[in-house]
Amino acid sequence: MSEALPRPTVLVVEDDAFTRHAAVAMVEDAGYAVREASNGNEAIRLLDREVGIRAVVTDIDMPFGIDGIKLAACIHRRWPEIGIVITSGKVRPKDGDVPAQGRFVRKPYTEEQVIGAIRAVLAGR
Repeated sequence: MSEALPRPTVLVVEDDAFTRHAAVAMVEDAGYAVREASNGNEAIRLLDREVGIRAVVTDIDMPFGIDGIKLAACIHRRWPEIGIVITSGKVRPKDGDVPAQGRFVRKPYTEEQVIGAIRAVLAGR
């Protein structure tokens, strides 16, 4: 009797509900387990209490003081084993904004682009 391997868990962080739900569906359709957060503060609280999140997909432009760049830096510092994918349709990250081994995907993105970036950061871990 073989046991199924657990699916890697991806945290989607996006303040726009429509975009977040679409991204969650994309990630689930690709076979990953998904958690979601509507801002950086919520994401950090979730990461503090949940074990097993392997990758984070975050928008840059978010409210409440912790944008996607600050969130990525915090994750890279506190949870270096978590892969990071940063997205934005407005802001282009500067050199050093995307942590080593992280990826940037410009919005609007395709399913292939975001899932490819998730696979890349998971493979780099």
